[in-house]
Amino acid sequence: MGLIYYFNNNEDEHGLHEIHTENCKYLPEEPNRTKIGSCTNCSHALMNASIKYPNMKFDGCRHCCPECHKG
Repeated sequence: MGLIYYFNNNEDEHGLHEIHTENCKYLPEEPNRTKIGSCTNCSHALMNASIKYPNMKFDGCRHCCPECHKG
């Protein structure tokens, strides 16, 4: 069982939707986030989000998902 991941519905300045863990202090408020689901790590969350939302681009939060953060 992994953490629950979400992505920000709003794009950042690079046109990316940031992925966050359920316990990230930068997790957007409920109306501004979409649940990805339980994942083993941020790479898994990024892959799941990309499959489910192929027209969107994602990046990991530099605070809770630094291994998936590309900037």
